Amino acid sequence: MSTLLGRPPVADIMLDDEQSAARAEFADFVDRAIVPVAGDLHRAQRTPPELIRTLADVGYLGLPVPREYGGGGCDAVTLGLLAGELGRGCSSLRSLLTVHTMVAHVLARWGTREQRNSWLPRLAAGSSIAALALSEPEVGSDAGAVRTRITPTDGGFLVDGRKRWITYGHVADVFLVVGRGPDGPTAVLVERDRAGVRTNLITDLIGIRASMTADIRFDQVRVPEANLVGRVGLGTTQVAGTALDLGRYTVAWGSVGIIEACLRASVRYVNDREQFGVLIREHQLVRRMVSDMFADYRAARLLCLDAGLRRDRRDPTALPAAALAKYRASTAAVRAATDAVQLHGANGCSDSYPVQRYLGDAKVMEIIEGSTQLHQVGLADYAFQEFAAVSMGSQP
Repeated sequence: MSTLLGRPPVADIMLDDEQSAARAEFADFVDRAIVPVAGDLHRAQRTPPELIRTLADVGYLGLPVPREYGGGGCDAVTLGLLAGELGRGCSSLRSLLTVHTMVAHVLARWGTREQRNSWLPRLAAGSSIAALALSEPEVGSDAGAVRTRITPTDGGFLVDGRKRWITYGHVADVFLVVGRGPDGPTAVLVERDRAGVRTNLITDLIGIRASMTADIRFDQVRVPEANLVGRVGLGTTQVAGTALDLGRYTVAWGSVGIIEACLRASVRYVNDREQFGVLIREHQLVRRMVSDMFADYRAARLLCLDAGLRRDRRDPTALPAAALAKYRASTAAVRAATDAVQLHGANGCSDSYPVQRYLGDAKVMEIIEGSTQLHQVGLADYAFQEFAAVSMGSQP
């Protein structure tokens, strides 16, 4: 008999056979290669190069890259399933998938033929790791307010400025840098080994502690004109917008993975622990927390599936669908992680149990790729647009 939790047919009702098989493969990989070491990565605050190489060797870093460039050419739903499983195992590694595929996605869509031929095979193989350099010390959600200068020179550009909170920036081989030029926001590729590039590791984050987040300084870094991505003046709307849309989608799925991890840990704990002579699972308020967690998991997962299906259909509503999925999944992940810690009591405050890690990771999900508050403002606009015609014709 099938059960509601785990790998149920009911939860996979929107997946085809190939997607279901892919999810099973991803789950098995995460259980074998990531879950056993996730706590160690969190405590060490680093991702070993060999683990990144393992992800590359199984093809996961290149999964959405078009097949003609050596990638897996997968659909959006399959990419989401991978992000969800990685998020269940280790949010830092899900972050690697997010930033790496954001850059690959931008190059596949807006890159020149030379850029696609040069970079996409390397990104697909994982022989080069990419990171998006957008956030700055004084600029977070307002991507159009970046201060890093990208100045045209003879045969190229000079990049001068500072980026902060760059996920996997400490180990990335190439950065997609969004800056301000004389003719508007501009995006260029900057290789790590260019003169004037310096990275400093940021440690002791509340979550995604193994993501090797960095502060990056570009000191009059010279790049050729061939490194321009997209058109001058469209670095925010065209390049950053494309990257962040995919980022929101994979972060939403990663948040679903966190909720599932919280459910697994909580169900295991309340089934084994006794208080006042009975298993914790028999206490009504405990059952309420588990029920809320379960409902949030199912709802968030369905929103992510809906967003993925819309992306695959190239539906114009895919953008708000991803925003809605990210908003709901990330806020639900924080609720789930908070309750999971509470259910574990004092044990939940110790790094001997993974729920402590889940809580910090979940909180980061509410901030990255558009904060909760930013989504609340934007989603209200989508709601006004969707229901305006209906409301005008209805009676009070």
